[in-house]
This record gives sequence, structure tokens and C-alpha cells, in this order.
Amino acid sequence: MTLLIEQLINGLQLGTMLFLMASGLTLVFGVMGLINLAHGSFYMVGAYATAAVTAATGSFFVGLAAGITAAAAVGALVELIVIRRLYHRPHLDQVLATFALILIFSEGTRWLFGSSPLWLNPPAILSGSVALPGGLRYPIYRLVIIAVGVTVAVGMYFLISRTRLGMRIRAGESDREMIGALGVNIARLYTLVFAMGAALAGLAGAMVGALQSVQVGMGEPVLILAFVVIVIGGIGSIKGALYGAILVGVVDTLGRVFMPAFFRQFMSPSEAAGVGSAVAAMLIYIMMATILAFKPKGLFAANE
Repeated sequence: MTLLIEQLINGLQLGTMLFLMASGLTLVFGVMGLINLAHGSFYMVGAYATAAVTAATGSFFVGLAAGITAAAAVGALVELIVIRRLYHRPHLDQVLATFALILIFSEGTRWLFGSSPLWLNPPAILSGSVALPGGLRYPIYRLVIIAVGVTVAVGMYFLISRTRLGMRIRAGESDREMIGALGVNIARLYTLVFAMGAALAGLAGAMVGALQSVQVGMGEPVLILAFVVIVIGGIGSIKGALYGAILVGVVDTLGRVFMPAFFRQFMSPSEAAGVGSAVAAMLIYIMMATILAFKPKGLFAANE
């Protein structure tokens, strides 16, 4: 039971991190209709900027602010120079152009920082662990990641549903030509939304960078999971991104821990490890296919 509770919390932590990635991705696709394969690169930019500035200043929180700012600034620059030319192009052109951006960011990062990974430690105030009910001790930093994800989710809800900017974003999803005719600067709105999505990805990369090595290409595996999240939740839905991220995080984490143990009941340990790992890797895609079989547009509509 202790192991189950621990892995459920791990799954929630992975889910909140995926939400930070997927919310920006689904926001960009919902408002702009843009397929952005380079979204994982902003995750990498946030992690590298945080690691570099933390090493230079000795303050994790200064590095975190720098990582978010760098990801937002790079996102705005990319939107102005490249993405703005793709809005009225076919999705295939968008895929090819943003895939090229992945290669450019990867090689540019390798040129700036080298091929060796960087290491980022959580601040001393967030180190250690706390006792949870049942005698379980859990790392403080992972709980902080969950808290940050929940805070961002609440903030996104109020931004989208209760502010003037949110009203424009929702209107841009429904009828961009009409809000343009009403005097809203569509180009500025698109740049702002794209930079916001990049900042959320940078925040995810900055937070996770303290749990693993910061290295070139670290954003691509997470990007695949983020796409699964927005397909499950419903493309363009922030609420769907939250529910989908938690589902993917919990199912993926529990599957990787418990599937090998399940197969050990009737297989040798070596066979169970191989088969269990393979099945665990497929679980989220099986879940996605099952959900889409009953709800082809995902769990929630774009305006939810």
C-alpha cells in the first residue's frame, strides 16, 4: 500500500509536469491552429537557462525566473520570425518547419553548452523529505512541482474564463476574422499566446531539470507525451489538458512499476521484466485509443 501511494503521488507529479507542457501546446493549437513540433525545444531552453544562470548566480530561484523568461523570449522571437509565416500554410508545411526548428535548437544548444549534460540541484530550502500519512516520506521538491502545476492550472482557468485577455483568446479560437474586424490586433495576440505557451514549457523544463540531467534533446520524449495528453483531453481544451495529463501521468507511472510485478506471477523474472516494460510503454496509447473510440474529439470540447 505504501508503494502504491508513493507511485500515485509520482504519477501526479508527472501529470502536473505534463500539464505545464500540454496546456501551452493545446493553447497554441486551439487559438492559432498551428502544429508546433518545436514546443519541446522551449522545454529544453528553460532547463538550460535555469541550469546556466543558477550555476552563475548560485540562486535556483533566479535561475528559474531566467529560464521562464528565456523560454518566453525565444518563443516570441520564433513566432515573429518563423511561425507567423505558417498560419495560412497547410499542416504539413507547419510540421516540416517546426521539425527543422527542433534540429536548429538542438545543434545550437550543443554549440553553446557542449554535448555533456548539465546538472541542477534543488535549492536547500526544498531539499529533504516530509512525512505523509501512513509513515511515507516523500521529497519536498516533488510536492512543490505538484503545487506549481495546480497553481498554474487555477491561474489558467481564471485567465481564460475571467479576464479580458482570456475573452480574446476564446474569441480567437471561435472566429479570428471577427475579432480582427472588431479591432483586436491578431498578430500581437498570437505572439502573446505563443510566448505564454513557450513560458509554460520553459517552466516545466526548469522544474524537471533538478530531477534529471539537462541535456540536448530532452524535450522530444516529453513532447510525445504532451501530444498524447492533448489528444486525450481534447485539442484546445485547458481543462482537458489537465485531466489528460493526470491520467497519462498516473497510468504511465503505475504501469512501469506494477506491470513487471504482475507478469512475474506466471513468468520468469527476466521474461516478466521485458514483457512488463513493453506492455507498460503501450498502456497510455491503449488508453488513448479506448477514449477516442468512445469520444473521438477527446474528453472535453475546445471551449471547456
